[in-house]
Amino acid sequence: MIIRKLFKFENAHIVRQCTSRRCSRSIHGHSYKVELLFSAPSLDRGQMVYDFGLTKGMIKDFIDSFDHAITLWSGDDPAYIADMKRWSERWVQLPVNPSAEQFARTIFLLVDALMKQTDMVNGESEVALEGVVVHETDTGYAHASREDAYNSTMGPTKLDTITFSNRVREEWRDPEMFAKLLRGERFKNPDIV
Repeated sequence: MIIRKLFKFENAHIVRQCTSRRCSRSIHGHSYKVELLFSAPSLDRGQMVYDFGLTKGMIKDFIDSFDHAITLWSGDDPAYIADMKRWSERWVQLPVNPSAEQFARTIFLLVDALMKQTDMVNGESEVALEGVVVHETDTGYAHASREDAYNSTMGPTKLDTITFSNRVREEWRDPEMFAKLLRGERFKNPDIV
């Protein structure tokens, strides 16, 4: 069975080297919608694939990292990157161009790593992230599967090549969340009220 959880964020970017001049040469923003698709061959003790409430913790924090932020490509002009970081306290720097396709891959990698390092407490042990759909506009979206997310020909797949600004990290429930993820620490699904 597959379930879907929808998130939203506002983000600015430039997608260098794309065909569209407006997109590749002007900072612009989108109202993104992100769908996480979870699957499981069986249900947990609550008869769910995965309690939606569990996505309101660290998963939401990672996705919210992009809200009211600028997403930068580490391969962009160093002066541009420095200026954007100087004038924006909320930014995320990726090792890939911040297209909808790469947003889908990046979010997949983050959430998948988090899920793999989380000790499930209600019988959800077989739940898996099936896909991530990133709607950049009402009419255009990108869908990343596991195969896409870990396909190195589409760009780097290592989480340690992603950088979150200090301000973004300070706003997480646990400012050390990403560092812990990179160190391979275990997480526990929180109790939900």
